[in-house]
Amino acid sequence: MAGTTPNRWFVLAVLFTARVTMAFQFQAVAALSPVYMQVFGVGLSDIGFLIGLYLAPGLIIALPGGAIGQRFGDRRVIAFGMGLMLAGALVMLLLDSWGGQIAGRLLAGTGGVLLNVLMSKVVTDYFAGREIATAMGIFVNSWPVGIAAALLVLPLVATGGGLALALGAVLASTAAGLAVFLWGTAPTAAGSAGAAPKERLRGAPLAAVLCAGAIWGLYNGALGMVFGFGPAMLVGKGWSLAAASATTSVTLWLVAVSVPLGGYLADRTGQRDAVMVAGFAAFAALLILAPSSGNNALLVFALLGLSAGLSAGPIMSLPAQVLGAGTRAVGMGIFFTLFYVGVVFAPVVAGIAAQRTGLAGVAFYQGAVMLAACGLALWAFRGLARGRAG
Repeated sequence: MAGTTPNRWFVLAVLFTARVTMAFQFQAVAALSPVYMQVFGVGLSDIGFLIGLYLAPGLIIALPGGAIGQRFGDRRVIAFGMGLMLAGALVMLLLDSWGGQIAGRLLAGTGGVLLNVLMSKVVTDYFAGREIATAMGIFVNSWPVGIAAALLVLPLVATGGGLALALGAVLASTAAGLAVFLWGTAPTAAGSAGAAPKERLRGAPLAAVLCAGAIWGLYNGALGMVFGFGPAMLVGKGWSLAAASATTSVTLWLVAVSVPLGGYLADRTGQRDAVMVAGFAAFAALLILAPSSGNNALLVFALLGLSAGLSAGPIMSLPAQVLGAGTRAVGMGIFFTLFYVGVVFAPVVAGIAAQRTGLAGVAFYQGAVMLAACGLALWAFRGLARGRAG
């Protein structure tokens, strides 16, 4: 990066704030799912499709995303991505049809892919080898904060003013995020922390990045079961939409506590794998328990939040363990491609299963299976990383 390098913690704060609005936009469909079902006459499988559609462009764009930022500048491409998010929000507000919702969701999601890949790369550039798990824990925390805010705010807005007003709130939030990013970053502040010659990614490092990306995709897919199908599950048990969304948001607010805590513990103790595995196990057990929690639902959802976030920071620190500066752009693109595979297909599969069984809670069981797979992928990653070191 040319010029004076800005304070890395300030850069992290700006990226965090801007990414919160992306999570807010992503969560709008799930938070408003009963309203969508009523207005457009769709079912749970359609809702699952629309949830996953926001992330679908990542299947194609994530892989070259890092290289695009390297060519045109990370700040410029991130701002362009936020502009696409803004345009997508406007389309969803103005086009009062299911087709319009699909088109706007795809447009916004395309911009979101660029944010995810490039912002994560920038954080890695600034913090590789220096409190990386803590920094990634803070950065990743923008997602549950935005999700929880959407679950808390959007149903109340929709109750008072309908779907149009709620979508208007999403538009305003996205515009605010773009303004904060442009105001808080100089032209060089969201670029690479240092230029490096390109290197070819292959062999054990490539395989290790594939494992790390699989972990991140499976983990986020499992987390998506909570905020994607939690409200519908509770509404199906007789809860009001406002109460169901508020209870689900408790999980996400507490994830906002456990994510940075997990990153701090991993950096402080050096036991990143132990923190990850403990988080996977506790999270999976509570997912299995949640559908039958009855009157203890609020407690179970709170415990979900306290356990679910512990693994996030350590997972996001995995790529930095096998990627050098010269392979980081391509490596992060691969990492996020697998992330998008997990988060795109998980809600679709869960939505179909919920539709066929008539039970939204089946999505929680699917999440537990995905977390078990995370443990296997971590074992494979560690073997590959040791082989690279040797």
